[in-house]
Amino acid sequence: MISVLVIIPTYNEAASIEGVIERVLALVLPGHEIQVLVVDDGSPDGTGGIVESISSTRVHLLERSAKTGLGRAYLSGFAWALERPFDVVVEMDGDGSHQPEQLDRLLTAIASGADLVIGSRWIPGGKVDNWSTIRQGLSRSGNGYARIALGFDLHDATAGYRAFTRQALEKINLSSVDSNGYCFQIDLAWRAWQQKLKIVEVPITFVERTSGVSKMSKGIVLEAIWQITKWGLRRLTAQRR
Repeated sequence: MISVLVIIPTYNEAASIEGVIERVLALVLPGHEIQVLVVDDGSPDGTGGIVESISSTRVHLLERSAKTGLGRAYLSGFAWALERPFDVVVEMDGDGSHQPEQLDRLLTAIASGADLVIGSRWIPGGKVDNWSTIRQGLSRSGNGYARIALGFDLHDATAGYRAFTRQALEKINLSSVDSNGYCFQIDLAWRAWQQKLKIVEVPITFVERTSGVSKMSKGIVLEAIWQITKWGLRRLTAQRR
């Protein structure tokens, strides 16, 4: 039996979190035992209270006192997972953008030998629902820039629906991660690439949230551009040496 932990970071996701958890728990995936960890950053809308009210042997709540960003939330969740005997750790949004019903695609790739599986919007079979052409273009351009700057062959390094083996997380130097916003996803993908871990992209359908407010901001975008540029220059310097 493969033990899987689905980590869902939240901030003001009261409108959607219970439904997402119910969809995860309803999955029937032979050979897998699935649990959920919600990492809540002190949501003032009562998200943490909702999760606490449905907590069980399969649903856990890790409460943090303040909103410190996506990266910090996931690092806290990873630390929690690695203190326990989970075989696979999954990242999933709490707003319904990532469909729990497609989790089997990620876990099948893990079972086939992948160390990190990314649910990709930008490979054949992948798609997004309810995004404008401009937003799709920005996402594709950002991923293209990361691909050129960092020298890896990933089509959707910014994607947040992904699965790591326990061994992959242990090989990545999580203690040195200094990114926090959405570039956190690029950071971990690049670290896995540098460690020569097997990374597989599988197609998923990303569904734009129907409730709540997006956490994307200009500051998050600027952080991603700056970090990718910094890492890319560092890579080029190392190559020249």
